[in-house]
Amino acid sequence: MKPVIVVTTVGAGFDPKPLARELIESRLAACVNIVPGVESIYRWEEAIAEEGEQILLIKTVEERLDELKVALFQRHPYDVPEFVVLAIDQIRGPYLDWLIHSL
Repeated sequence: MKPVIVVTTVGAGFDPKPLARELIESRLAACVNIVPGVESIYRWEEAIAEEGEQILLIKTVEERLDELKVALFQRHPYDVPEFVVLAIDQIRGPYLDWLIHSL
């Protein structure tokens, strides 16, 4: 199994804990880190937008990405959810064992 991190963002007012718990309970994620207090500036519908957001770092494996994407997009508050997959090249030992066992 190849471990990866999926990055997505949600609005500052969205409670991501139920979503994170659902992903973990369904074994689509081993861990979801919630990073609050992010300020994002981006182009949306031909205008520059600026909003507070939270970053979700979802630790999973490549083999679960399709299922994770479906589950995440069903509950995601955005019309166009971010779904960026980062490969993890340097992970070994007990942490890798825990991550794989958790899925």
